[in-house]
Amino acid sequence: MSEEAPLLERLRGLLAAEHVKLGVHIRKMNSPGSPVYRYWENIWPAGTILAASFAGTALVHFYLGGAILAAGCWWWLAKAHPRIRDGVFERTTAWALQSEAHFDALWAKGVLSLHAELPDGRKFAAARRDDWRGFVRLVSRETRLPEAA
Repeated sequence: MSEEAPLLERLRGLLAAEHVKLGVHIRKMNSPGSPVYRYWENIWPAGTILAASFAGTALVHFYLGGAILAAGCWWWLAKAHPRIRDGVFERTTAWALQSEAHFDALWAKGVLSLHAELPDGRKFAAARRDDWRGFVRLVSRETRLPEAA
């Protein structure tokens, strides 16, 4: 990676080489107003579980409604929530890495963080109060591979 490469390009290279890991505050990004929030992804599962539970209670018995609610909660926590969390992470990462303006906006809101473990074992992290550009310069300088002869 050349020293003149734009910092976002250097960051993409460091992420691809797995020298740096990007952290995302999922709760902030999976909220209304976020550029990656999907309304129906969050509403329809909970609405379906509650409607089925109410229907089971009204049409059959309280215990059936409770069983449907318990099974729905298990499904939400075991199956749906991890899929939604991974989707929010992927969409946020893609959106943030589109441009420095996007990255700067999310960085200023405290949504993103960067983590690196250097080859010599030192660990570094950068969050909202730190300079992500300085972090990228430091890690790219420290992880530079020796030139082939």
